[in-house]
Amino acid sequence: MEHQPVVVSQRGRPFATSAIALQAIIINEKEQFLLLSSPRRNGPDEWQIVSGGLEAGETILAGILREVREEVGAIVVRPLTVLHCHTFHYDNIVPFMVGIYYLLRYEGGQVVPGDDMVGSAFRWWGLTELETAVANHTITLHKSTHLWQLRRAARLYQLLADEWVETAVLQPPL
Repeated sequence: MEHQPVVVSQRGRPFATSAIALQAIIINEKEQFLLLSSPRRNGPDEWQIVSGGLEAGETILAGILREVREEVGAIVVRPLTVLHCHTFHYDNIVPFMVGIYYLLRYEGGQVVPGDDMVGSAFRWWGLTELETAVANHTITLHKSTHLWQLRRAARLYQLLADEWVETAVLQPPL
């Protein structure tokens, strides 16, 4: 059985430690999702949301915004809400990883894949179009990207798109 690394607090309380995967679900005013297809990471017909890892000393929101900037360029996004969190098995070295999915509203700017997504195709997908492409096996979704989450994201976007949320409330300084 694999063991999860543990850190012990000053008072002696043990806490399991986990790597953090950050997933950015970016949606525009037409309720289309920004997905990438990387020939280096996946096959040419596999699409995914922006994803990466939280770096040491980084807040979750700062990490999400950094990953967006690294993978799709200097676009402007507005954080709306955390959509979903779960723990999953990553590999034998990192047995438990926490995935945090953040919903972001696209506000503008040109998408330019960068960092480890250089050379990737990108596309804005409507939910119905994406569901049809997956059902017809025209494309596949990367294991980090799930139709049920995109459906939930579309519903939450409709509720939150016009609400202004102060980012300092979402992520206070550490």
